[in-house]
Amino acid sequence: MGTQTRERFSRSAWVRVALAVAGVGAIGATTLLGSGAGALGADSEEISRGRFQRDADAVRDTGATGLVARARDATGRDMSVRSGVADLERGGPVPYDAYYRIGSDTKTFVAVVALQLVAEGKLSLDDTVDKWLPKVVTGNGNDGSRITIRNLLQHTSGLVDYTDILFGDPAELTPERYREQRFKVRTAEEQVAMAMTRKPGWLPDADDPGSETRWAYSNTNYVLAGMIIEKATGHRWEQEVHERVIAPLKLRHTLTPGTSPYVPRPTATAYLQFPGRDDLTDTTLAVEGGADGAVISTTEDMNTFLRALMSGRLLPAEQLAQMRTTVPAPDELGDKTRYGLGIAWRPVKGCPKGVWNHGGTSFGTVSESAVTPDGKASAAAAVFTTRFGDEKRFIEQAKTTIKLIDGAVCGRPGQ
Repeated sequence: MGTQTRERFSRSAWVRVALAVAGVGAIGATTLLGSGAGALGADSEEISRGRFQRDADAVRDTGATGLVARARDATGRDMSVRSGVADLERGGPVPYDAYYRIGSDTKTFVAVVALQLVAEGKLSLDDTVDKWLPKVVTGNGNDGSRITIRNLLQHTSGLVDYTDILFGDPAELTPERYREQRFKVRTAEEQVAMAMTRKPGWLPDADDPGSETRWAYSNTNYVLAGMIIEKATGHRWEQEVHERVIAPLKLRHTLTPGTSPYVPRPTATAYLQFPGRDDLTDTTLAVEGGADGAVISTTEDMNTFLRALMSGRLLPAEQLAQMRTTVPAPDELGDKTRYGLGIAWRPVKGCPKGVWNHGGTSFGTVSESAVTPDGKASAAAAVFTTRFGDEKRFIEQAKTTIKLIDGAVCGRPGQ
């Protein structure tokens, strides 16, 4: 369809109507325990492993066709679990090393690149969009001279989300429309131009601090951030992500697919239930997004990335502190979420300082992850299958997936 659908933070009608894990029969699978140094005692280890598997099975039971999750605790011990099937027709377990579209988790990678450029003096968070992209954000009350790079990275710009215009009424989505458009490529300029056809929700005002903390998720922000990175460096945003993040961390299973609609193997089939239908459509093939949501990765690489980020390997202390300076960003699952620059924070019982996370949704795939502020414990999951038009089921699946992630990172007091 030309972009990722929507991550968990959006409050648009798209999320309220569209995202749910499909309800199908599935089977449980085994748990694999790594042999990291400093593992817990046998009894504690077994309890942790068993809980992780039960939590994965609970996500399956909300309707996921399959999922895989990987966690690393503060001792360096790795655990991987999987549940469900890789494909409804061919069966088989979801590969532990499955590739998947991480959707809006891409934004954290892009924010890291932008903040590295800030540290190098090539960008400033106070630079306006107009400084780098003159006459791009204009018309219908939009004003690029009022919007800064900080506003883009923090979703405080007020810009309309171009995907709301691209997809329109979710009820009009059909398998036929998906198949017609799944190979269609839209440029960043075309995506921004869509957003400019609507007036902004508000304009940031330096003389009004309240406007600088007003928050609304918009994929348009990160399309623009990618365009600015390209202007500042002379390279495509994908190249900067690769050379600054993927290569240094040796994320050998993380890639930016460009205009390719394919996900590398091994993977699992992504399914989507379209509005008004009971059957599932294979939506594995699609050209999805740009700097707002194109990256493909694995649970192992996502853990490596998040741990490196929070432990200070990717950003100097000043820029990491800027990334972790947040504004309130309540979502459908609670009113305590806060959003920094390309990453969010939420409180979790068992983690006194909460966890940092993002989340992403593509057609048929949900990415969820979390990491402690010190980078010592993390978890990531890929859940295959989404169902449109069933908000109740989506909320159940989302909460259960977060329980899986938070339980792996923070434990469960009393269990």
